[in-house]
Amino acid sequence: MGGAPGPEIPLPIFGAPDRLRGWIVTLVITAIAGVTRFWNLTSPTDNHTPVFDEKHYVPQAWQVLTGGNWIEDNPGYGLIVHPPVGKWFIAIGEWMFGYSPLGWRFMSAVVGTIMVLLTIRIVRRLSRSTMVGAIAGILLTVDAVTYVSSRVGLLDIFQAFLILVALSCLLADRDQQRERMYRVYIEGRIHDSPLGPRLGFRWWRFGCAIALGLGCGVKWSGIYVVLAFLLLSLAFDVAGRKAYHVARPWKGTLLRDVVPSFASLAILPMLVYLATYIPWFNSETSVYRFEVGRQVPDDHTWSWIPGAFRSLWYYEIDQVLKFHENLTNSNGNHHPWESKPWTWPMSLRPMLYAIGYGPDKCDGSDCVHGMYLIGSPIMWWLSIPVLLWGMWRWLIRRDWRYAVVMVGYLSNYLPWFMNLDRQMYFFYATSMAPFLVMGLALILGDILGADGRFASFGRERRTIGILIATTYMGLCVVNFVWLWPILTGYPISQEIWNQQLWLPSWR
Repeated sequence: MGGAPGPEIPLPIFGAPDRLRGWIVTLVITAIAGVTRFWNLTSPTDNHTPVFDEKHYVPQAWQVLTGGNWIEDNPGYGLIVHPPVGKWFIAIGEWMFGYSPLGWRFMSAVVGTIMVLLTIRIVRRLSRSTMVGAIAGILLTVDAVTYVSSRVGLLDIFQAFLILVALSCLLADRDQQRERMYRVYIEGRIHDSPLGPRLGFRWWRFGCAIALGLGCGVKWSGIYVVLAFLLLSLAFDVAGRKAYHVARPWKGTLLRDVVPSFASLAILPMLVYLATYIPWFNSETSVYRFEVGRQVPDDHTWSWIPGAFRSLWYYEIDQVLKFHENLTNSNGNHHPWESKPWTWPMSLRPMLYAIGYGPDKCDGSDCVHGMYLIGSPIMWWLSIPVLLWGMWRWLIRRDWRYAVVMVGYLSNYLPWFMNLDRQMYFFYATSMAPFLVMGLALILGDILGADGRFASFGRERRTIGILIATTYMGLCVVNFVWLWPILTGYPISQEIWNQQLWLPSWR
């Protein structure tokens, strides 16, 4: 089957063709997002000290930076219940700007800004439209969840960032795989084996694995994304072999892709995760570093495993995991701002990070300074329709673009239902936000007919689509501007404060 490819196979053309304009649009929107995230970044504080859970991670990051071992080893901080990578990010900013609000929030703003760039490029790739990519970038810029998360020294924004890096690499790997399949096809070698060709080493998948491992090194919940992206990668491999008429695509994937995919996207992230503990292994003062012979029996059954790894197992499983398992409502662990995952898609119970009154006056009374992590209603209240549309497009219409978005969203959401007794907070939904934005952007792209699907509908149909899309985008910007005082701790009167809190559950 040599010769030029026929129209029955996909050409290896990926993304929108307007590369220069695409990068200009990307960088302009990213710059605007950067301005919003860095503006007045040092406010609010708790009398110049960290707010909310910054009080845990900021001093831990400072200990990482100043302790000499790149590890949190000060017993005064109590049990360290999250891996070190997120605190390394915070420590970079503290190294640059000291132990100050700018220092402990700088890297959050950096990665929050880069997330806008990544989202634009991902959606531009999915939709093959610079316009739809720009829509996604604007929506993420004005999304209140990622905006607030980019302005505090917490961990979730770093995990969300690394997930987007991993997804970018996974999509690049899909393109590379199809380019190789296309080359084999036009060379007439596609039927040399019924299993299809071997695809060689896949550097982009290697990069995806590193990002996933680092994501797990921020928070353990990243393991669910590892599993989801492994399955997504295999689905891409099956689809690619089918697209280029491999005789046995499923068997080819099973025999030629499963083992290297598992090695790349399951084993390698685990090794990267372990590598993040190198400072822990090297330190003489690490928490639970030398537990073999103390809390860990020095028996012969596991003596072949080095004591350092057995001590790490004790630390991770017998201490950290048990801490999270026991952080339950039934054990009396209640928090006034906790929420359950069924409330997250619509942001029904947000998170109050900071609150203060005065000393300045607003309308004759003390001003209110409050900082909420809250989902913009114009976006988050559409979560359920977006999910339903996305699932229909994925499962019924076999639209791979929505499959990517739904897999990303659900892998960051559904696992939290496995233990509903556990104490949970809305900031766990930070990594869901970019995928909600991607879904909204793809839907607006469908309405606009950005991929040419509705070109036959004529000028009236396109005009209506433009009107719907621009009106919605305008409402998203207006909603962000309206919420801005309670996203930044800007002083407002009690009356305006009450107007900002639309639902009783927001109080």
